[in-house]
Amino acid sequence: MAINTNRPTSPHLQVYKLPLTGIISITHRMTGIMLTAGLILFVYVISALAGGADSYTAMQALMSLWLFKLVIWAFIYALFFHLCHGVRHLIWDSGSSFELDTLNRYAMIELVASLALTLMTFAWGCYGL
Repeated sequence: MAINTNRPTSPHLQVYKLPLTGIISITHRMTGIMLTAGLILFVYVISALAGGADSYTAMQALMSLWLFKLVIWAFIYALFFHLCHGVRHLIWDSGSSFELDTLNRYAMIELVASLALTLMTFAWGCYGL
């Protein structure tokens, strides 16, 4: 049986370029999953606090590892990104800002604002600025 090679192929990720708003939408969903995982980590921290001195010391040792510090900062970024995207949805709920150039501009503002908020939190948390 011969395969017909003359038929058109459907677009796939190597051919089709997602618009910025599509990437933002996917990122919003991914940060929602990250926030859920972060809440599980938060429950662990709270339970370690309630578990006494030994439990708290073990939790501090675990949280001082570079990987967990990275996870905590990813959680903070996810929180701010989710917040900024939620504000964007509130603007959309008013029934405005659906023009393509406005959508792309707000997407860039959302990315910059979430990164700026994360960096400000980092500066405040690490350096007390």
